[in-house]
This record gives sequence, structure tokens and C-alpha cells, in this order.
Amino acid sequence: MERLLIVEDSEEIRKQLKWGLRRWYSLHLAADADDALQYFRRHRPKVVTLDLGLPPDSEGTSEGFRCLQEILKMHPLTKVIVITGNDERENALHAVRLGAYDYYQKPIDLKELVVIIGRAFHLYNIEEENRSLRHALDEKTTAMSGMAGQCPAMTEVFSTIRKVAPSDVPVLIQGESGTGKELVAKAIHSLSMRKDGPFVPINCGAIPENLLESELFGHEKGAFTGAHSQVQGKVEFADKGTLFLDEIGELPSGLQVKLLRFLQDKTIQRVGGRVDIHVDTRIIAATNIDISEAIDSGRFREDLYYRIGVLNIKLPPLRERGGDIMLLANLFLMRFSDQYRKKLKGFSAASIDLLRSYEWPGNVRELENRIQRAVVMSDNQYVEPGDLGFTARPRQGVSAYAGMTLREARDRVEKDMLTNAIEKHKGNIARAAAELGVSRPTLYDLMRKHGLYAASS
Repeated sequence: MERLLIVEDSEEIRKQLKWGLRRWYSLHLAADADDALQYFRRHRPKVVTLDLGLPPDSEGTSEGFRCLQEILKMHPLTKVIVITGNDERENALHAVRLGAYDYYQKPIDLKELVVIIGRAFHLYNIEEENRSLRHALDEKTTAMSGMAGQCPAMTEVFSTIRKVAPSDVPVLIQGESGTGKELVAKAIHSLSMRKDGPFVPINCGAIPENLLESELFGHEKGAFTGAHSQVQGKVEFADKGTLFLDEIGELPSGLQVKLLRFLQDKTIQRVGGRVDIHVDTRIIAATNIDISEAIDSGRFREDLYYRIGVLNIKLPPLRERGGDIMLLANLFLMRFSDQYRKKLKGFSAASIDLLRSYEWPGNVRELENRIQRAVVMSDNQYVEPGDLGFTARPRQGVSAYAGMTLREARDRVEKDMLTNAIEKHKGNIARAAAELGVSRPTLYDLMRKHGLYAASS
């Protein structure tokens, strides 16, 4: 159970809170600031409820403010909920300005206070998760041309990069669009003996077939209409460096033969030329198609495959990378927050749920795009689903409940409807309850059942 520190000089209120909250939390009840601070130093609870009128200044606020400032000095991220009387609103607002999380006015309604306390724990845990993910970026993430990851598949990719980089053998990188194939190629180049040479990328699928040969191998003056001067191709530009052939599966069959020849003897001829030109470059290729299928169908030469695929690296799709989704999301959030000078603390619980459950057809590239959009669009401290461009919750329909029992499916529907109503009305409990056709106390009970807490009320 989570620890909750209650600082209250009224024995009657302490008893009320003890009996009302003990089923939810491990409680420590303190009647004065010294007892509270002693307990806080030992256990560092995430949430504290604090009455400002504490002995020996029960009629004033000096001890309450001292306690608040000492707690926040020891651990600034603690959520302190100030509990005040109806005539002490100015003191409560001053406490919030000093760093208190929220305030609640007496008389105490336990149902409402439970939601406020639960929301405080929930926010603390979200912030803690965001902090731990950002810490993980500093402690455990490789700095390979901007790549980041901790899942077993990416750990294996990083290990393979380190092993293959020092050699000069051709490498074939396979993976869906947006998984970071060019980043892997750049990482191999930067760790190789050729790192001081050029890294020259060319997308074989983005250049018209009639121009691709000239783009790769260059041309002599007068080789064709418009060839007014001699031009070097990408292969020559990559001399003493690395040539990255992206989407090599789209390479026309005629050019596959010429590329195979180059891989065999390291010489090329420019279009319209007859002189063999020796080029010293390493070949790294990438594709998002099934090469085996392309070979079987005759679209890709098997002998070329064995030349370019001496070593193979397979990149996992983002949907299979587990915790890397939030790791990368936080990395992009930090990057774009700095770029656009936004002070964003992290992602809301609903956003985290969506980021983790979405299928990510566009992989890391799509994630980066959505986070950039969110940073630009967000007006809050935490990124919300709408900021990310999600117009509906993913994985809806019957398939969303595959493998669930009927009770589990009912709970999922109930939780989704609660979440949508609360998000729609920006945490306004009365409006959310009215839309769902339930009373406010019933909605509070359902929120506790599903671990949901409104952003405001």
C-alpha cells in the first residue's frame, strides 16, 4: 500500500481520516510539524495532507507553512494537499504558490478527498515514470546516430552494429518503413575505419529508372541529351567512405547486374564512358520488402543478395519493442520541447495508454511526427491524446476484446467510457456523470474501481 502522511492537530478529524482512508493507504497521523517532518525524513511518502494550523501556533499558520517548506525542500516533487477552513482561502492559495499541490476546504467529504488524494498519487506516479524513462535515456541508451532502445531486439541490433562496423563487409538492413534503417547505416559508418570518409545515401526507389544509372555511376559529357559536362555518380562520391543504398529491392534488374559487377571487382564505368574507374567504398543496403519473396518471383537476383547480405541486421517494428515506445516518446518530447521552448513535464495517463496500445504502422518515424505535433499543439504541462492527433481510442471493435472473458470485456468498456467522458469534459465530474447517466457518488466509486482520477473538478 502507498504511504500517506496526514498532518492534522484535530483529534476528531484525525480519527475521521484514519477510519475513512485506512483501507486505501498505509497511514501515519501526525499532530504537529516536528512529528510529521521526522516521519517524512524516514519514509518520504509521495502524498501529504497538511492542516496549516498546527501547535504551538494552532490559531495561525506559521507551523503549517514551516512544515510545507521543509517537506518541499527535502523532496520538491511531493504532492502536499493543504486542508483549510472556509475562511482561510487566501492562506491556501499562498500555500499553492509556495509549491503545494492542491487545497481542500473543510468540512471534509471523504468521497471527494479520496479522489483528490488518489489523483495526487496518480500524478506523482506519472511524473515518476516520466523521470525514470528520461533517466534511462541518460544511463542505458546508446548514442548511435540518434537511436535509442533497451528492448532485447534493439540490444541485439546495437551489439551487431558494434561487431560489424570495424569490418568492411557489405551489410543488408531489413525492416519496415520508419524503423530507422538509415540510422543503423550511419551508426555502422561512424564506428568504422571509414568514419572520416563520406557517407553517401541514395534511395533506389525514389529516382526514376531512366535517371538512376547516371545518379549511381555518373555520366560522360554528351552521353545523352542534356549531358553537357562530365558528372560523377554517388558511387564515386563515396570513395574512401560508405555508400548507403536504401530500398535496394526497388533497383531495376539491369542495374542489379551493374551493381553486382562493381561489388565483384570494385570498378565502374560512367554512362557513355569506356574507362574502368576503381572506387574504394563500403556498401550498406536496406530494404523494407521480403527479399526471399522477391528472389522467388525473379524481381531480385539471388547472386546479388549474397553479395550485399554478407551480414544481415533485422530491425523490429515499433509495436514489438515494448517499453521502448515510451522511452522514445520521452526522448522526442525532450528534443522538441527544447526546440520549441515549451515546458512540458510528460504525458498524461490517457496519452501513455494510447502510446502503448497503438499499432504504430509508421513505426519510429510516425512516433516522432506525433510527438512533434503534440509539443506544438499542447497548452498544458502534460501531453493529452488530442495533442498527439488521436481522434479515437485505438483498437476499438470486437478485436479489441480478443482473449478476454465477458467480465473483463465489460470492465474494459466501462473504463473506456469513463475515461472518454472525463477527458471530454476536462475533468468536470458533474458533467461527466450527467453524460453517463449516473450520480456523482457513483461516478467517484467507478473511478476508484478503475484507478481513474480527473484532471480537475
